[in-house]
Amino acid sequence: MLTKEKPTSLSVEKLKLSIVRHLRTTLASNEHVASQNTWWQATCFALNEEIFENAWSTFKQTRLDHCARTVNYLSLEFLIGRLTTNNLINLGLEDKVRQALNELGQDINAISGEERDPSLGNGGLGRLAACFMDSLVTLEYPAVGYGLHYQYGLFRQGIKNGEQVEYPDNWRDYGYPFEVCRSSFALDIPLYGHVETYYQGDTMRKRWVPSQYLRGVPWDIPVVGFEVKNVNTLRLWECRAVNEFDLNQFNQGCFASALHEKVKAESVTQVLYPNDESEMGKELRLIQQYFLCACSVRDIINRHKEHFASLDNLCDTNVMQLNDTHPAIAIPELMRILLDEEGIEWDKAWKISQRCFAYTNHTLLPEALETWPVDLIAKVLPRHIEIINEINYLFLSQVVEKQWPGDQEKLIKLSIFEEGYPRQVRMANLSVIGSYKVNGVAKLHTQLVKSDLFPEFDALFPDRLVNVTNGVTPRRWLRQCNPALAQLISANIGPQWQKDLSLLAGVEKYATDKKFVQQYADIKLANKQKLANYIKDNLAIDVSTEAIFDVQIKRLHEYKRQHLNLLHILTLYRRLLADPNYDMHSRVFIFAAKAAPGYRLAKDIIYAINKVAAVINSDERIKGKIKVVFLPDYSVTLAELIIPAADVSEQISTAGKEASGTGNMKLGLNGALTLGTLDGANVEIAEEVGDEHAFIFGLTVDQVNALKASGYRPQDYIAQNDELKAVVDWLCGDKFTPEEPGRLSSIAHSLVQGGDPYLVLADFAAYVEAQAQLDKAYRNRTAWLHSTILNTARLGKFSSDRSIEDYVRDIWHLKKVSVK
Repeated sequence: MLTKEKPTSLSVEKLKLSIVRHLRTTLASNEHVASQNTWWQATCFALNEEIFENAWSTFKQTRLDHCARTVNYLSLEFLIGRLTTNNLINLGLEDKVRQALNELGQDINAISGEERDPSLGNGGLGRLAACFMDSLVTLEYPAVGYGLHYQYGLFRQGIKNGEQVEYPDNWRDYGYPFEVCRSSFALDIPLYGHVETYYQGDTMRKRWVPSQYLRGVPWDIPVVGFEVKNVNTLRLWECRAVNEFDLNQFNQGCFASALHEKVKAESVTQVLYPNDESEMGKELRLIQQYFLCACSVRDIINRHKEHFASLDNLCDTNVMQLNDTHPAIAIPELMRILLDEEGIEWDKAWKISQRCFAYTNHTLLPEALETWPVDLIAKVLPRHIEIINEINYLFLSQVVEKQWPGDQEKLIKLSIFEEGYPRQVRMANLSVIGSYKVNGVAKLHTQLVKSDLFPEFDALFPDRLVNVTNGVTPRRWLRQCNPALAQLISANIGPQWQKDLSLLAGVEKYATDKKFVQQYADIKLANKQKLANYIKDNLAIDVSTEAIFDVQIKRLHEYKRQHLNLLHILTLYRRLLADPNYDMHSRVFIFAAKAAPGYRLAKDIIYAINKVAAVINSDERIKGKIKVVFLPDYSVTLAELIIPAADVSEQISTAGKEASGTGNMKLGLNGALTLGTLDGANVEIAEEVGDEHAFIFGLTVDQVNALKASGYRPQDYIAQNDELKAVVDWLCGDKFTPEEPGRLSSIAHSLVQGGDPYLVLADFAAYVEAQAQLDKAYRNRTAWLHSTILNTARLGKFSSDRSIEDYVRDIWHLKKVSVK
């Protein structure tokens, strides 16, 4: 056992009785005919008896403890992954439930495998939110996560003839037993309409008169703490129509029209990030963001009013953390309620509001800094655009003008409004102005936020911008995904590391212990075999566990540079064709990523990887020295399979473009060595593990800026490197797409004629050299294993528990609330 089980009244016998009772009564089945999915749901309902009792106790204790300050984490994404095993581990019931199911003739692994990943997020942003929720409850801090209850989420990715195709991911087809609908807390949310001016005595007031309402229905998912009784809540809002069905239309034979309002409303929470290339798509995405914020802010206020007569002390009992700019419209929404509904005068309302919000910036990419057309906001949220105008006017006139009198450039740059056609609202500027704290997510990222992205804001508010380096929960990303390694670590240093990851430092002394090293190596090999079996079963590709498993798993985006990885693969392939005896260790290159549906070049890169894979994997001349694998439909569950098996962690974004990265932390924690640029959290990982235990290459942030300033010419790098020219030419021909010559040329065009915006060609030679060093290092198995063990031992800093304690100390100022 990895942990000492918590005291609980749930014995094996009681668990058996509870599972069977739910099988028969809740699910109308029995032990003789139930499917595995039915057994899974019955097991979850049995667990819920413990979970929801603790959830009520947590809620009660938080209220009794003088309405302890709560962090409300607003995020469009919560990529929580499967919860069955996670909840069993955190409840300390894994062994008991395994035994109970075994005595009932069922296998816990098969049962838990029935759960589908909740499709509630896309990538790092959503997974970070899930890790933070896990850490908050484990550390006994009161928290509510607020998100949206998507019907289809992002999308289910398929690969057809090498190309990404998107399918709806109806993850709740057969219900989801860990969630409960809280219909009694439903809210009606206004949209459109106009604003009226009226007088209350001598005071001019504003009143929003909406022309439409949407109904927000909350679904709660309990977030279970590890080795504590605390259970926090993830509240997800589902959008429904206020009037779902028009009986008169139906009786007249207009069946589709009868359901028009229902279909229109439900579209708001059907899909994560609806494609906004069309005007209708933009409007839907804005409504989606406002719907999240309006429901959440109103819910927070309603909770507060259960105990307090006014909102004067709202900021003392609640902090609202904006996870990126998606929830930024919550700022004018709270101001609207304070001004128009509570009758609070502007200065006091602004003071309350600003002390309620904190904002996390997740990107330095200009195109990712969210803006909305002024006309669109005015149409959908007419009162909010007035409030944003007033916030901007007062900020520019009272703050910026005072600091830099007459400086028009500063006024233009710091304004919430971006002039042009169409005129835009800068949500990042609104978030910084409307929050009392703003944080970056890695040391380098925060430095760049201060120096490059928001230097004027940093000058105006020198204490507002702070750093909180991201982290990952060790319960999910070591204990759950790599149980054999977790068991080995606990057997040698004890299980306490699961709540204090810094204790992994105790593993370092075993890095030269022959028995430990062999056990560590055996675990890695077993994990590689498990992944190899999955690849064989799902893609019919044979891969050798003796090969280096080189992994790049993350969202598909140019700045993450999966195409740099691809160019190196082509280089190795070309060398092997020229010399079949070329000296290299066998390598399996493993990709998993989704591209945004409207991101054409990203989808072309996926297509190129698959087409290159098809040719290389079937070429007997290279004797299996290279295999290329693209695993479709990347998810938390797939990551839990890949990460423990990885030998190499590819973190190769252009320096200065990755805010943090958390995949690098998960992979390093599980013994993969980082091959990366000095970008995001890679910088801190290299500092912790030592440069000799990672493979760092490429331009630094300063060198990137200098190269761009001097006039970057990608053609020069092509001209100077024959290998590079040859593989880029391959992409322009028919080597990998004989049926469609030139089908991969868009990638080459982006690199050469397109100006290579992410400096792939500039970093190519250094990347190839780093790969050669890695190849050489892997052959010294003793030294390689020593480095992998040190990576595990030295990455204790990158726990989300540490991140949360940083937030609590520097931003949120929460107090623990323990449930006894």
